[in-house]
Amino acid sequence: MRNIHFRADGWYSRRDEGYDLEGVRAVAAALGVVWGTMHEGAAIAIGYDTRHDSEDMALEVAGLIASCGLQVTVSNAPTPAPVLESAVARDDACVGGVLVSGGDYSSDYGGILVCGPDGGSVSQEFAHDVDKLISSVPGDARGRYARADLLSPYTRDLMGQIDAKAVRSSRPRVVVDSMYGTAQCVVPSLLRSLGADVVELHVGCPANFGGIHPQAIEPWVDECEAAVVREGADLGLAFGGDCRRLALIDARGRMVSVHDLGPLVLDHLVGEKSLRGRVVGTLACSERLERQADRLGLEYTAVPVGFSRLHAEMADGDVLLAAEEYGGLSFPSHLAERDAILAALYILEELAAQGATVEDLVSRVRREVGRMAYGREDITLDVAKVQAFRNILPGLNPRTMAGKAPVSVNHAGGLKATFADGSWAMLRPSRSQSIVRAYAEAATREERDDLLKSAEKIVFDGLAGDAAG
Repeated sequence: MRNIHFRADGWYSRRDEGYDLEGVRAVAAALGVVWGTMHEGAAIAIGYDTRHDSEDMALEVAGLIASCGLQVTVSNAPTPAPVLESAVARDDACVGGVLVSGGDYSSDYGGILVCGPDGGSVSQEFAHDVDKLISSVPGDARGRYARADLLSPYTRDLMGQIDAKAVRSSRPRVVVDSMYGTAQCVVPSLLRSLGADVVELHVGCPANFGGIHPQAIEPWVDECEAAVVREGADLGLAFGGDCRRLALIDARGRMVSVHDLGPLVLDHLVGEKSLRGRVVGTLACSERLERQADRLGLEYTAVPVGFSRLHAEMADGDVLLAAEEYGGLSFPSHLAERDAILAALYILEELAAQGATVEDLVSRVRREVGRMAYGREDITLDVAKVQAFRNILPGLNPRTMAGKAPVSVNHAGGLKATFADGSWAMLRPSRSQSIVRAYAEAATREERDDLLKSAEKIVFDGLAGDAAG
């Protein structure tokens, strides 16, 4: 049996390092036992992405889980993560969902993601219970399952979230880059139903995804940027493989910073849609999000990095928007998970409501909250040194960084130093890789880079001191 570790965010692996039918069966059997023991006879929904073997893997998962006395339904088409999660959340009999997907990883990867009854994260305890059973060898039993259309109920729900008439009246020309992911199954037809003139990129599923990674970041969105200019489009929308994250491209072919997306959408939710609620972001989110929340009179809560922390805050029921540092946005009144498709619709609605361009919206956000330079660097270390740094982190309290004295130091999930001018720097050991992540944000790139260098120095000085001790 391969060395499989199942976590709350699921299991991903390269195809040459463990992702194959045997590994998928082992994880599916463990999921079936845990769910079957906890919720005998309950419903489970299953989806899959566009990779060549994902549907066959999903059907194998369905049979194994159904054999544990559960009522299993499998999507009849490739499924964006928000579609599956929405199907689970809106079915009172459904206690969870499985998405057979490599997510935003390259075509060399596969994986299994799991959601809980509200469509959001499963608990660490659930993941631990599954992980303990993965070494078990699945039997030959396979249960019966049904196939169903999960896409149509989701799109109907989205249409109820926006002013469709206003979007239709604006008739935007949009480049939609599905990056060979699941967006191609929903987004182009949805936008056309809203009167948009859609140009599609990266449709289908070539064996190697045409050499791109389905990540909504540069350089993978370069072709979308070029297409917006070439086609004379109003904007471009590039979706990560599972539609949890979005890249917004303006009419000049420039990608909007993911750190401007949250403030931009939040302004629309409060200003045009008259919604209120708490805003939650991770400690690694841009200062711009908190500034926008403060400007709009909304309470802001910062939590340690990790979507499970955002999910826990959303359970309180008073959250309007939750944001992660990579640009993923959650709208809890709709779904307790990231949904790039709804985020895109809100942007189109905002453009229509204001008769504005993407450039206009970004310029306004920058006037409202200021222009900031955000950066992240990964400091590669061996496993032992990452653990050593994790051990000494609670005792690190830098007096200065890049010549500035912190006004506060937060040790939740790492170390974050905040300065009087609103700049900050953060260090966080990765939970899954042999790296320490360094983040910084400041008014200028030079100040940001100085903070990143100072953060890196803290890592190596700390390790040197630990070794000497």
